[in-house]
Amino acid sequence: MTPTRIVIFAKAPVPGAAKTRLVPALGKEGAARLAARMLAHTVAEAVAAKLGTPELCAAPSPESPDWTPFRPVGVHMIDQGEGDLGERLARAATRVLAGGERVLLIGSDCPALDAARLRTAAERLDTHDAVIHPAHDGGYALLGLRRLDQSLFSNIVWSTATVAADTIARIAALGWSLHIGDTLRDIDHPEDLGEADRIGAH
Repeated sequence: MTPTRIVIFAKAPVPGAAKTRLVPALGKEGAARLAARMLAHTVAEAVAAKLGTPELCAAPSPESPDWTPFRPVGVHMIDQGEGDLGERLARAATRVLAGGERVLLIGSDCPALDAARLRTAAERLDTHDAVIHPAHDGGYALLGLRRLDQSLFSNIVWSTATVAADTIARIAALGWSLHIGDTLRDIDHPEDLGEADRIGAH
């Protein structure tokens, strides 16, 4: 199998800045604690997938004191850098693919994206140009690529219900082969909190 790099996009789980849409249900401290648990769970599953050392694309930069209490073990931390989400995703994908690896781009909001699903996504890239796990809110929980086209990340209206559909349509327009995996649920809103039961103690 060609090496595949898992790249996790995450914000430091700081009260008032992390999982703000959960603040009405959990409060600032509670939302930040859940964000920290989700990040630890995501890192643990990425490490358990045994696809090499995962990369944590961090905001703010890894040098920020915001990360001091939460610095995960087992990942290589790198700054997300400037720009909108599309620019940051494109930059990470470009870097990994240029290094001769394939890439799985994920966040830290989807407890169902476990080690087995990550390994399966990597295996799908043996026979497909791209793999996607749509999310119930219309975004995606994972985008895996073995080649890159900037159209997948430019002029996308992020955090809307059309992100996955637009991305799938653009992959089709490129003529690429695509595997569409299970539709998974992110924990973004109070009604998603039942998914938190999937988070183990890490």
